[in-house]
Amino acid sequence: MPRPVLVLLAAAAALLTVPAVAGAAKPPLYVSLGDSYATGYQVTPEGGRNTRNGFAYQLPGLARKRGWDLKLVNFGCGGETSTSLLARVAVCRGPGPGGRDYAGTTQIDAAERFLRRHRGRVKLITVSIGGNDVTACVRAPDPVACVGTAVQTVEENVTEIATRLRAAAGKRARIVGTTYPDVILGQWIGDDADRELAELSVFAFRELINPALARGYEAAGGRLVDVTAKSGAYGPLEEIVPLPDSGELVPEPVARVCELTYYCEFRDIHARTNGYRLIAKLVAGTLPRR
Repeated sequence: MPRPVLVLLAAAAALLTVPAVAGAAKPPLYVSLGDSYATGYQVTPEGGRNTRNGFAYQLPGLARKRGWDLKLVNFGCGGETSTSLLARVAVCRGPGPGGRDYAGTTQIDAAERFLRRHRGRVKLITVSIGGNDVTACVRAPDPVACVGTAVQTVEENVTEIATRLRAAAGKRARIVGTTYPDVILGQWIGDDADRELAELSVFAFRELINPALARGYEAAGGRLVDVTAKSGAYGPLEEIVPLPDSGELVPEPVARVCELTYYCEFRDIHARTNGYRLIAKLVAGTLPRR
């Protein structure tokens, strides 16, 4: 074959391969929405800050072990409730490290626009929301009744959130909601101990909060990972173990929440790094191995 023809064929072949290489260079995306659990908030000597120890930041590494090379895009905002996620348009005062700036629009609107622009590339969406909707119930005269009322709004909002995310992302994206460790079990100990409240919190998570969250995500073909159950909150309160630091004897579910969160030490509801890692592992476990 004449040399000029060979040169032209080689050039044409090179041009044909460029789009494939460029397409392969774009990694699949993981989109995170929610509250301070999504932003990785942790207690520090200075009072606390958002960190890369959060579950959303640990998740890509764990997903990679299962064959998923995901790039995080974080819309989370500290202090968010299921209502404010749908309504707040003010600048987020507590974004996660490297989080998106979407001042002037709501978190859900910003996420929807991103999902539509990257439809097909987003493989995983997580939502951490609902905790701030019920935290005030700790101080209510009847905490269980307070939670019961709050979760009606949470379920309605989570259903809307999940449905809108599904419509924007398409049928193939995985939507995973996360719940929380039952930090109120930490009320079993301390100067302000309230063991009745600690026991009631288990009922509230198991019978009210988590079922409402699960129904909300399932309405859009998503799922909830029960962090409360996997962190041991539903275990028997009669089984006593010593706390590692003090040796104080407490029920095993209480010891577990003290290990995973800052609540027993600082009365802070956020997770330690190992607590966030547990959540990341649970979400990663929903991804099929590739």
